[in-house]
Amino acid sequence: MKRVVVTGLGCLCALGNNVPQYLESLIAGRSGIGPLATLPTDGLRIKIGAEVKQYDPTAFFDAPHLELLDRNAQFAVLAAREAVADAEELFSSTFEGAVILGASIGGKISDDMASDRLYCGDGRVHPHTIVRVMASAAVSHITMDLGITGPAFSVTSACSSSNHAIGEAMRLVRAGVVPWAVTGGTDACFTYGLHKAWEAMRILAPDTCRPFSADRRGLVLGEGAGVVVLESLEHAQARGASIYAEVIGYGASSDAGHITHPSVTGAAQAMRMALRDGGIAPEDVDYINAHGTGTPTNDVTETRAIKEVFGEHANRLAISSTKSMHGHALGAAGGIELVATILALYHDFLPPTMNYTALDPGCDLDYVPNKAREQQINVALSNSFAFGGLNAVLAVRRWPHAPPRSNL
Repeated sequence: MKRVVVTGLGCLCALGNNVPQYLESLIAGRSGIGPLATLPTDGLRIKIGAEVKQYDPTAFFDAPHLELLDRNAQFAVLAAREAVADAEELFSSTFEGAVILGASIGGKISDDMASDRLYCGDGRVHPHTIVRVMASAAVSHITMDLGITGPAFSVTSACSSSNHAIGEAMRLVRAGVVPWAVTGGTDACFTYGLHKAWEAMRILAPDTCRPFSADRRGLVLGEGAGVVVLESLEHAQARGASIYAEVIGYGASSDAGHITHPSVTGAAQAMRMALRDGGIAPEDVDYINAHGTGTPTNDVTETRAIKEVFGEHANRLAISSTKSMHGHALGAAGGIELVATILALYHDFLPPTMNYTALDPGCDLDYVPNKAREQQINVALSNSFAFGGLNAVLAVRRWPHAPPRSNL
């Protein structure tokens, strides 16, 4: 089995429209949460979100191309372009590589636009509605934009979609099926109808996202895309590629329980599988990028699962939820958060959990509250636990290098 390394990063989210901006925001503890600007808020009870800002699609796509691209596909293409450009000279043969992308809801904005015209407008639907709405559209546009003709497909598992996609891409590279893969996730969920549906669940915070804090009131929706380039170590070394980190483990499990209520057992099983797959002991782990949604139930459940897997070592772990800054980007969450985890490994810092105000007795670990911390991380996990009890955890290891310090 081949070793799998990360050689390219791409990200677009509420904290920045590229990786350098994202890194700067993570270190600064900057919030991307604010008043909603991309949809009307009359009639909404929750009027905040973590939207991509200062974004003009016409700066990146011509008019005929935009006719085919929902916002979620735009984000995916831009993040993939950045990741592949970062990887440099990747394509010895475009057929060799794979594109595997997670997406929770597909082209929901296009879907809502079509429904609005059909039921409240002139009754006519845009001729490109189907190809904009389909969940696999973002994958197809990445392949066409970059000319990649190898295996390509999308993965849909709600909020674990990205981690499942990245894990399956890692398996293809590890097994030698492909020498490299472009993988991650994308989502753009800000539509009036979908926002009302989330409101109806009573799990959206009215002010901000406070993961693990005693006064947390729910999650804040986000949007964007996070994409990485995975390569076999031998392929990366043969072309002299710069390496960010090594992906060493992948664990996936199903709660087989409740559609919305998370399970300690299922989350713990996925973390154990990632550790076993990576050949690492619990005490080898330094940091966990938590699922950390900021809902009352999720954060306690995740804390209990971490304690079950790590025992006493849980008290020595650094844990943070970057959703406190970039919101919950649904199917894109795992991709955006893996990029944050890799940046933390590479630049020797711990991203903070922002907006933390008070200890919850059920959440009593080190959540790196409110300020980034300078620390070398050798092994980290990135957790994703989705509605339906679909869990996916990635384990990554620091690659020996000497980058500039983060200067926190």
